[in-house]
Amino acid sequence: MADRIELKGLTFHANHGVLEHETEFGQAFSLDIICWLEFPEDDDLAGTVNYAELAELALEIATGTPRQLIETVASEIATTAMRRYEVLHAIEVTLHKPHAPIPAVFGDVAVVARRSRKRM
Repeated sequence: MADRIELKGLTFHANHGVLEHETEFGQAFSLDIICWLEFPEDDDLAGTVNYAELAELALEIATGTPRQLIETVASEIATTAMRRYEVLHAIEVTLHKPHAPIPAVFGDVAVVARRSRKRM
């Protein structure tokens, strides 16, 4: 399973979080998505994942219903993509929350959801 498609830095604004100001005002988030699959040898888009379509799917979920946990958002994206794209062997969705309410200096907070055919 060496072939992969990577989408990095899909940025969006959403109202995910536990605290009232997070759900009221929202904040910037970003997504990285790695898809493992075998690339088609026949140069046919039907044999792979259309990454523009995948980005649209991920952003639709990420900017949709506000969730308390970013883990829920990342998991929903990963599970939905696995169900939609039969060619996927596995997917990893990293959701970054760089402005998380942590009382310390930090570079990033991220959660990672990984799904594979073996476990579905």
